[in-house]
Amino acid sequence: MGMIYAEITFSNPRHDELKPITVQALVDTGSMYTCIPEHLAVQLQLDVSHHREVTLADGSARLCPYVGPIILRFENRSCFTGALVLGDQILLGAIAMEDMDLVVSPLTRKLAPNPMSPNFPSGIATKVAQKSTAFPAITR
Repeated sequence: MGMIYAEITFSNPRHDELKPITVQALVDTGSMYTCIPEHLAVQLQLDVSHHREVTLADGSARLCPYVGPIILRFENRSCFTGALVLGDQILLGAIAMEDMDLVVSPLTRKLAPNPMSPNFPSGIATKVAQKSTAFPAITR
């Protein structure tokens, strides 16, 4: 399919005085996490929450700072998230894409809001339990 890039705006909700930063991010459905270079974490004054060990595409493992909170925006979607400080390219990972209910269109080779929920993101929060008759409630 080739590489897909999208215009994503990053901001720090703890520092409203900082201007949001809009970048071209590589859409990486193979990565769970959003990854940012160190200079973006510094510009947005993001706090290191903890470190995570991640496995890279070549199979090696690396300990990386996990920073946040971050607000990501794409078109009419946004989410709160964190990011790994890793590499020199911005990667938009699957967690943020799922949170914003975004899909990759194979036809247009672009990131897009889910066509099944075009006006606002939707998702499954929990499965509604139906009343079960297999184990009737005990009454006293």
